Amino acid sequence: MQAFRTLQSVVAPVDRANVDTDALIPKQFMKSIQRTGFGDNLFDEWRYLDRGYPGQDIASRPRNPDFALNQARYEGARILLARENFGCGSSREHAVWALADFGIRVILAPSFADIFFGNCFKNGLLPVVLPAATIERLFQEVASTPGLSVSVDLPSQTLVPSLGEPIRFEVDPSRKHRLLEGLDDIGLTLQRAGRIRAFEARHRAASPWLFQ
Repeated sequence: MQAFRTLQSVVAPVDRANVDTDALIPKQFMKSIQRTGFGDNLFDEWRYLDRGYPGQDIASRPRNPDFALNQARYEGARILLARENFGCGSSREHAVWALADFGIRVILAPSFADIFFGNCFKNGLLPVVLPAATIERLFQEVASTPGLSVSVDLPSQTLVPSLGEPIRFEVDPSRKHRLLEGLDDIGLTLQRAGRIRAFEARHRAASPWLFQ
């Protein structure tokens, strides 16, 4: 998993509450258990004006000019600004894979669905919970200032909008450690590989009949 420490990026707004995982990556694209290849179909039904299907050439698809991620002012955005209950609906991890494959590393919102929130940390994304009033102010600043960017510093747990004062955010210490070190569930397990091998050796010696 790619580690996360700091990031500065243009912020793209998704001004909708209760964005569910089917909106993030529609079910017809969930044809793989690989973590890559989903970015082209992130927000598929909102980014494109036609109906998408697996294997389609996205270069020829008509884009929705009203959707933020299709607008030049948000090109290259790696931070999403969202409303409450982002990532609700099904528990599909593909939703986080699609965000990461598109290039999103940070999501700012007043609240997240629990399973989606946990999946973000397992895949190198930082979901930041901020007060609704702060989120509203950021939406207003993004709308009025083309190219508004935010600097995100995970070690100090601060956000710094290019037009404003630093904003402090909270993050669980264990999840912060995982992001800083780039550790997914497998990485955490491998940190204890020596102890696991020692246990297996002791178990094999004490119960050899189990390994015949």
